[in-house]
Amino acid sequence: MSPRPRPRWSAKRRVLASFMSVVVLGAIGVVNRPLVAAAMDQVYEFQASRPGFQAQNGRWDFLKVPSAYRINAIHAALLPTGKVLLIAGSGNRDKVFAKGQFKTMLWDPATGHFKMIPTPVDMFCGGHSFLPDGKLVVAGGTQRYEVLPANVKRASGTMTVINENPNRRYVLGKGTVFTSKTTGLKYHSTQTAILKPGTKTVVGKKVTTAGTGTAVFVEALEEGQGKGVDSLQQFAITSSLKGQDAKDVHANAKNINYKKQEFQGIADSFEFNPYTEKYERVSDMVDARWYPTLAQQSDGTLLAVSGLNQVGGLVAETERYLPAQKKWVAEPKMTKQYPTYPALFLMKNDKLFFSGSSSGYGQPQSQRKPGIWDTKTNTFQEVPGLPDADKLETSASLLLAPAQDQKVMVLGGGKNGDSPVSTKRTAVIDLNQANPAYKRTADLPNPTRYLSAVLMPDDSVFTTNGSKDYRGRGESDLYTAQIYHPESDTFDPVARPRVGRNYHSEALLLPDGRVVTFGGDPLYKSKDDFSQGDFEQRIEIYTPPYLLNGSKRPTITDGPKTAKRGTTVHYSTPDAASVAKARLIKPSSVTHTTDVEQRSLALDLKKSGDGVDLTIPTGAALVPAGYYLLYLVNSDGTPSVAKWVNVS
Repeated sequence: MSPRPRPRWSAKRRVLASFMSVVVLGAIGVVNRPLVAAAMDQVYEFQASRPGFQAQNGRWDFLKVPSAYRINAIHAALLPTGKVLLIAGSGNRDKVFAKGQFKTMLWDPATGHFKMIPTPVDMFCGGHSFLPDGKLVVAGGTQRYEVLPANVKRASGTMTVINENPNRRYVLGKGTVFTSKTTGLKYHSTQTAILKPGTKTVVGKKVTTAGTGTAVFVEALEEGQGKGVDSLQQFAITSSLKGQDAKDVHANAKNINYKKQEFQGIADSFEFNPYTEKYERVSDMVDARWYPTLAQQSDGTLLAVSGLNQVGGLVAETERYLPAQKKWVAEPKMTKQYPTYPALFLMKNDKLFFSGSSSGYGQPQSQRKPGIWDTKTNTFQEVPGLPDADKLETSASLLLAPAQDQKVMVLGGGKNGDSPVSTKRTAVIDLNQANPAYKRTADLPNPTRYLSAVLMPDDSVFTTNGSKDYRGRGESDLYTAQIYHPESDTFDPVARPRVGRNYHSEALLLPDGRVVTFGGDPLYKSKDDFSQGDFEQRIEIYTPPYLLNGSKRPTITDGPKTAKRGTTVHYSTPDAASVAKARLIKPSSVTHTTDVEQRSLALDLKKSGDGVDLTIPTGAALVPAGYYLLYLVNSDGTPSVAKWVNVS
């Protein structure tokens, strides 16, 4: 490692002069606090520009993004082409949603090239996860924005439409009118309803049928009060159904009111092809979902869990995506219900661990308890020991490196809803233990919601941004970054970002070992201006100390692009003598502080002639099939530029 350069005397004098200015300004700070803060920032910026500072703390740089390519980054994923996919959809802007203007942007860090991608539906707040072939499944999104009670002009709610015919499905178009048989009040549907066939049961010679209900969101035809429903009523349906069909389909509702109207999900599903750079439509999901988690399974399928459905209700059912058939199928035996965007990590025993982290909707306590979910038996084993268990919403969590250790960490979070209360708590659980329990680990520097946490090639965790209060309210954004070292349970503060990021922000590891940060969606413009905040469209890139400390980076000159679990593969490098370890890191697919894709696998390493022999671990649940970033790391912790490897 190169020695840290000593500053020249002229530089020392500039720092001293700036420091003395701050001291003087501090004495009169009661009179002009903004001036003091500005001077302190100038001192910091000068220090942060020095090579010695950067060698220890890293460096932040803005990415120059042409105005035509600036979007509200809600979702981010690193594709196996090395490009980064940013999905905005409508970008949490209801006026944009109303215009049907949905956006996706593709950025190539290697060339600096940007490209806008045609986006067929509003993928805002959908779920996404990689398939073994490198395609990204994007499922769900927004059908309708929430409406707060003060803005509700028409009575609205859920109409249950029942199909008694076991041999036919029906489609009721948007705008179908439902008339109360009790009051004569009329309501119309705001969405198309697909009615599943009724069920038929045969016992001996006896055949019985039962109707299948479908929830449809409806509004009163007329504005104003007094148009609600507060008890069970039957409704006539004005539609194209005639004769026996009209008799087989009927409707009822018991709660149509003027309360808040929740976000509503869609069932649309796509594969984003990183090679053609296009969305390819696949089958719709069984249930519409907004805020779902897509969790990869050991067999290469995906589970869709939780979310809000087409009427804004919490989805209880789980479903599975079958890549070979490009089809979603119901999993009726998986009945465990979770809050929205649950952080579900695939364990090496093929079970799913729910860390407790989630975002937004769900019962405050009963659905948020962390534990181990055996999806084959639908049993759930709660795990104890998590401090501040009532402050899990908008917390970050990740599977620490190496994944073989099966340790999951939870960081920060806050109380449910728009509470101002947050926590600096972190905790780790060892899932290899017979009776795992959380243990408190080093606190964050500040209570933090929306923290970004990224696995690094040297096994550390880079953490940055977030806010103390809900969505940065009260100018509570945290302009901080720190690196967590699991072996010593310590956080080291590093160079601080220049951009504040809170809700709807993301960070991910790039193949060259840097970290890129996106997004930020503050509730208000400022603590004194309560109009809608400006979405943060600037992009910052953090260069870690391991790339600035003078240590020579290892290089990978040759090696296979594919590898099988349990096999040993050879990679050429002229730096074999300095290589201390090798890591396979699964690329990120992150949104709403939720990234269940991240995992870093330690590879057995032997030095051999012109390179290294690396053994891929076994176990399809420990090493899910797909693309990984292969890093060689030297004894100083400096990684190579990654090589893409498809593991099967």
